[in-house]
Amino acid sequence: MAMEWSQILTFALVTSLLVMSPGPNGVLIAKTVPTSGRAAGFANIAGFVSAFYVHGTLSILGISVILVQSAQLFFAVKMLGAAYLCWVGFKALRDAWRGVKTVGETSPARRKRTLIKAYGEGFLTNVLNPKVSIFYLAAFPQFIPVGAGGAGSSGAVGAAFMLVCVHALINAVWFTTMVLLLARLTGAVRNGRFQRWLKAVTGSVFIAFGIKLATFRP
Repeated sequence: MAMEWSQILTFALVTSLLVMSPGPNGVLIAKTVPTSGRAAGFANIAGFVSAFYVHGTLSILGISVILVQSAQLFFAVKMLGAAYLCWVGFKALRDAWRGVKTVGETSPARRKRTLIKAYGEGFLTNVLNPKVSIFYLAAFPQFIPVGAGGAGSSGAVGAAFMLVCVHALINAVWFTTMVLLLARLTGAVRNGRFQRWLKAVTGSVFIAFGIKLATFRP
């Protein structure tokens, strides 16, 4: 049984509210675009989307259920994700203290490495966040039609991946809009003092998100 449009639209509405709420993805984009450029922001988004498909696949295969059911595994993944967010935050605070190079000072030879690093930051920020798996595990049973069959059926797998695609698309649209907006303001925010202020704020927020994740209880 195929998913109805009403189910897809309801899931899209719930997901949109989740995506637009303040979180580490938005903070990462706000930090990346003014300091590394628009292309690096798009690389962040590619990392987000890749991580969603990893979480979606793990949830469909049932591995995420094991992760959530095992207190030790969940704690390990949660603390790893929290440590990564805090590490990114401390790096931003360190750069704010030392001063950072502007986009114009970034040499073309380092552009490719910058994009790879931006992709990795986007990917790790999401793949190490067990909240994404919990979201899928909570959403799949509610939005996959009963007629799709059991968890291992092709109908259920197809419906679940459709939900992951909807989630990924909404993320891509929302954060692409944010990237383009920030890119238009790059001339105004390229000032070194503003970048140091931005690094200090985003670093503090990332550390706060890391602490929040470390104390998260499903």
